[in-house]
This record gives sequence, structure tokens and C-alpha cells, in this order.
Amino acid sequence: MAEGMMAETAMAGDQVTLSLSTEKMIARKGGGIGWIVFNQPEKRNAVSVEMWQAVEQIAADFAADEAVRVVVITGAGERAFVSGADISQFEKLRGDADAQAEYEKMTAAGRAALAAMDKPSIAMIRGYCIGGGLAIALGADIRIASDDSRFAVPAAKLGLAYNSTGLKRLIDLVGPAQAKEIMFTARQYDAGEALRIGLVNRIVPVEALAETVGTLATTIANNAPLTIRAARVTINEMLKDAAERDTARMQDVFRACFDSTDYKEGRRAFMEKRTPVFTGS
Repeated sequence: MAEGMMAETAMAGDQVTLSLSTEKMIARKGGGIGWIVFNQPEKRNAVSVEMWQAVEQIAADFAADEAVRVVVITGAGERAFVSGADISQFEKLRGDADAQAEYEKMTAAGRAALAAMDKPSIAMIRGYCIGGGLAIALGADIRIASDDSRFAVPAAKLGLAYNSTGLKRLIDLVGPAQAKEIMFTARQYDAGEALRIGLVNRIVPVEALAETVGTLATTIANNAPLTIRAARVTINEMLKDAAERDTARMQDVFRACFDSTDYKEGRRAFMEKRTPVFTGS
């Protein structure tokens, strides 16, 4: 279990709920799925420094748990996925460039841990997905949104800037022209517009969101983990400039699939006309 996290866990059926340093984050896992829930609905799940510190704990735990095969990231309540950084902390923690640098140091570990989980991830988006919330969603592999969702990066209305890492993810998804419009106008996009420009993979009715994401996550969790890892690694490496790609890592994950017991199990299950049981080995 990650440092700073209490050893006890609370069992709820086949779900394990992790005990964290703040109630403003919820983490549970079961059935091959890890759930990360931003839990500040009274502030539309705006993310505080304390919440980022808990994200580091959750991500470290999920990364170390081989039973967690896919991670779902979402927000509590009905109004928002994540509405951005908690602006009530801006004056004290982000007052100028030097303060912003310190703020980034305080939140960097959580962001890095989330990015380094090395597990496929799904952002389940309902309501507002704004600013830093959109950055969190962009970090997921797949984004499923309800038809009442709203997306924006309001930086141009606040006078702040986004770093190159976050903007690179946006550009990779929607292209430079759409990225510029999103950043220059700071306007809100509805779910239909977000789907049209490639910001999300799919939109579904509000009432179907949880079931849709649950089914998708279960499908991924039941598929061959090494195959999914190879695809994820290779796609992410191919998004980099050619000179920066880790070709050795791509080859390693490719070979790992063909040398695995899961590959043998997949072949046997196909011949025996049964559902394969993959172990990730």
C-alpha cells in the first residue's frame, strides 16, 4: 500500500474502498476495475492541493495492484466531472509566477503518478469538465461523456497559461486549429461539439453513462492485459517525434505478448470455443 495511506480497507461486496488522507477523494477497486472519484460536489469537484496528494496515493496503490486492469476516473454528484483547480486556493498558492512554480511542485507528484499508472484508463464525464478537469480527462485513454456535459479551458478569462504537456495532449486529440480556438476563445463546448472535434470518444444519455462505462471497463478488464499494454505503449510512443520514440520498449511489449501464457490460453480458448481466462502472464 502506498506511503501515507492507512493500511485498513473497507470491504463492500467485492469492492475494496481505500482509506485516504482526505474525504474529498474516493478510491475503490473490484472486478478488475479501479475507480478514482473526485469528491467535492459542492464545488463541482474542483481539485485542491490535498486532493492531488490523495491522487498520488490512489495511483500508486492501483499501479502496484495487478488485479486492477483498468482505471475509471470520474466526479461525484450530477453537476461535474471536475470543474478545474480549486480557485479558492489561487490567491494564496498561485498569486504569481514563483507561487505557481511552488504550486506545481505540490501537485506534480499526483499528476505524475496518475500518468505513470501504466493501466488503461477511462474518463467518465458528466456535467462540467473545465480547465484542469479537462486536462485530467485528456490524460485518460478513453473519454465517455453524458449528453449534458460541457467542456472549456477558461485560461484566457483568468490570465493564466497552460504548460506544453497539457497543450500537447489537446493538440494530439483535436489538432492545432481546434486547440487554438479552444484556448483563444475560452468558450464552452457542448457534448455534441466535443464529439465532433474528437475531444471525446462517445456521448451517451445521462441515464446510460454509468452502465456504458461499466460495460466498457469490464470488457477491457477481461481482455488480455499484455495485449492492451502493448497497444497502449505503442500508440503512445508513436505519438512522439520519431527521434524520441522508445523502440526498444515497443519491441519488448510486442515480444512479451507472443511469449506469454495468455497467448497460449487465447489460442486454446479459441479452439475449444470458450471464453479465455487471462492472467497477464
